[in-house]
Amino acid sequence: MPRMAIELLHVAAGLVAAVAMTWAAAWAYPLGRETIWWCGAAAMLATVLMGVGPLRRARAIDRRRR
Repeated sequence: MPRMAIELLHVAAGLVAAVAMTWAAAWAYPLGRETIWWCGAAAMLATVLMGVGPLRRARAIDRRRR
């Protein structure tokens, strides 16, 4: 499996985890639902942004191996 695909799976897993935790927190505390979802959105954005560097490195490694 190419390294880039593995990195994409890691980012996707992080997003799934962030959505699940945000949903559970919003469900558990309905009064703070809107704020919780905004914080969750920030966490999801951070997950994507932190995945950019590893994705670029994985892409470069995959290109060199061709």
